Amino acid sequence: MPELLPQLLSALILGVLGGGHCLGMCGGLMGALTLAIPPEQRARRFRLLLAYNLGRILSYATAGLVIGIAGWAVASSPAAMILRVVAGLLLIAMGLYLAGWWSGLTRIEALGRHLWRHLQPVASRLMPVSSLPRALLLGAIWGWLPCGLVYSTLLWASSQGSPADSAALMLAFGFGTWPVLLATGMAAERITSLLRQRGVRIAGGLLVILFGIWTLPGPHQHWLMGH
Repeated sequence: MPELLPQLLSALILGVLGGGHCLGMCGGLMGALTLAIPPEQRARRFRLLLAYNLGRILSYATAGLVIGIAGWAVASSPAAMILRVVAGLLLIAMGLYLAGWWSGLTRIEALGRHLWRHLQPVASRLMPVSSLPRALLLGAIWGWLPCGLVYSTLLWASSQGSPADSAALMLAFGFGTWPVLLATGMAAERITSLLRQRGVRIAGGLLVILFGIWTLPGPHQHWLMGH
């Protein structure tokens, strides 16, 4: 477990820094979840948002477990090196996207659109959300929304070669995205406007790019491990 701690921290930070992207993907839903709840009922609003985000994060962990099995299956084969290279390159591409320098990664989201076409009608029938179970189920469905950030993190998590480690990394990533989406649902404009600032996006993008470089196999891995 101690050797996994740096990766868990990386996944958590990646989720926090990717919060700006999450605002575009899920921010509208955060608002829709709370429109039917009077502002004075803040406790109920907060509970619904917690349940929704818990469902979403559990979906990330489930996806991490499933794709982690595939990563484990190829862990001792040459394909493991290829998987790690692809994961590193996707993280670098996501860093470029977060910084606003390149948006080509959004094309990867098309991979999940076929699945989402089947899930979206189910999610629509759960609106408006009036109970905690409905919020939890809606979040679990929304966790499968096509998202380049999630796909990149999933491939990176799968390169660990362990289903349990992959699920743990996706769980940490999901918890990293939680504060931003909770703040959005509770109309915390100060936090959301901060994440939209160009300087913050560039700093976050650069850090994610460093994660990607760190993931790529090569001599730099030995240098980083030594320090």
